[in-house]
Amino acid sequence: MSSRDVDTPSAGTYGLVVLDGYSTGVADVVRLADGSARPVPGTDAMKRVEESWDAARRIAATGRVYGRSTGVGANRNEDVPTEAAAEHGLRLLRSHAGAIGAELPAREVRAMLAVRANQLLAGGAGLRPTVVTALCEALESGAYPVVNEFGSVGTGDIAALAQVGLALAGEHPWRDGEGAGLSARAGAGVVEQAGAPEPQPLDNNDALALISSNALTLGQSALALHELRGLIGATQVVAALSLVAVDGSYEAYAAPVHAARPHRGSTEVARRMREMIGAPDRPTPPLGRIQDPYGFRCVPQIHGPAHDAADALEEVLAVEINAAAENPLICAEDMAAYHHGGFYQAQLALALDHFRLSLTQVARLSTSRLSTLNEPSYTRLRPFLADHEPASSGVMILEYAAGAALGDLRAFSAPASLGHAVLSRGVEEQASFASLAARQTLRACSAYRLVVGCELVAAVRALRQRGLRPDPELPVGRALEIAESVLDADATDRPLTDDVTAAAALLDRFTDIWSGGTA
Repeated sequence: MSSRDVDTPSAGTYGLVVLDGYSTGVADVVRLADGSARPVPGTDAMKRVEESWDAARRIAATGRVYGRSTGVGANRNEDVPTEAAAEHGLRLLRSHAGAIGAELPAREVRAMLAVRANQLLAGGAGLRPTVVTALCEALESGAYPVVNEFGSVGTGDIAALAQVGLALAGEHPWRDGEGAGLSARAGAGVVEQAGAPEPQPLDNNDALALISSNALTLGQSALALHELRGLIGATQVVAALSLVAVDGSYEAYAAPVHAARPHRGSTEVARRMREMIGAPDRPTPPLGRIQDPYGFRCVPQIHGPAHDAADALEEVLAVEINAAAENPLICAEDMAAYHHGGFYQAQLALALDHFRLSLTQVARLSTSRLSTLNEPSYTRLRPFLADHEPASSGVMILEYAAGAALGDLRAFSAPASLGHAVLSRGVEEQASFASLAARQTLRACSAYRLVVGCELVAAVRALRQRGLRPDPELPVGRALEIAESVLDADATDRPLTDDVTAAAALLDRFTDIWSGGTA
């Protein structure tokens, strides 16, 4: 169910994304990763790349520049002889292309290529312009390099990008848009793949300039944010269905409550809930219960921070996707190469950790509502929404299944930014582990879907058994109609695996409802 498991089609011609190095956003990266748009380098941005490339070669020819005329890491003080400079870049790529672990899905690699192309267009890398063109050609054709999962600690995705560099140079395999079709030219070690760009003549002025980036981490973060932001919205639709199923109070979403404590996210969640269920700004208190359990009463207070965390993460990504963060930064205007630590991803690691922690609270609230749906004192139905056979278990197992998936989600939410590493003979003595945070956030997608899918199955069963039909003109009414068209109405004791799988898949349509669409 995770986006990591989705096969990516070849880039289509459904739209254009102009990569300009300063305004490309998360949605643009996702479209390019999915192949629903093709990239076009901005004209002014390509001029910046050309100016930077020209300046970098002139600077490196007249002075010591890290990675161009010197080694890297602890080898930073070792000069590269002029006669060895041409081969230095390829040696650097070959030595650093040691990523290990599973081969990454096409979608994640394509997101990386999109981010890296856009960053290069910001004009600080000093890389040859044809590399940008080659990356855009690959995105359009659907070809992507083989990239392995592990090799970064949050100070640059150097191993993954070195694999990309070798692929661009013709020394590393490409896959086509279907993830297949590898072939090697006999005896040359050069991979030929339909759709792959022409090999690039990378040298000492290109290698470090290409790999000095966190493009893979940023691409993975963009994919995870896009999916999970939508799922948080879909969860609110499911919460609304559960609220109607238990005759929940609308008071918790009253406008005066949130005007008195005006956190942006909470206020917006309460407003959207009133719209979905058709409640006025000042709902009338119910005649029965004084107040509901937290699963219903605290939706704004728990969903709101998750939306706020998503906004904060997107702000960080908007900066980083468009950042000229290469070390050294080539400044054509100053004719200078500035050595710095702009590659260090503390902001991103912390934003990702914050986002996952907020997401886990939203999922945990879903399991609370699931427990309430199983309780006769709230539903006025049989325990566990069972049928009328003696001692039937109904949806009892869903609490266990949701709890197990929540356990994975809780594990993925451990702060990656607590990690530490001392590398390269001690000269790189700190690490953000933003790369780990991005992987954990992507992995959270599947577990999160399953938790909320369990609640949706129970909510729809409760509404069916009670004969409750929200107004079909309301978002919550449209959501029920969609769910009923997909979920089996059979209430007898039976395996619910397929039901939860179908419910988890429905959440994407619920995202459209939450955002104001018709699904």
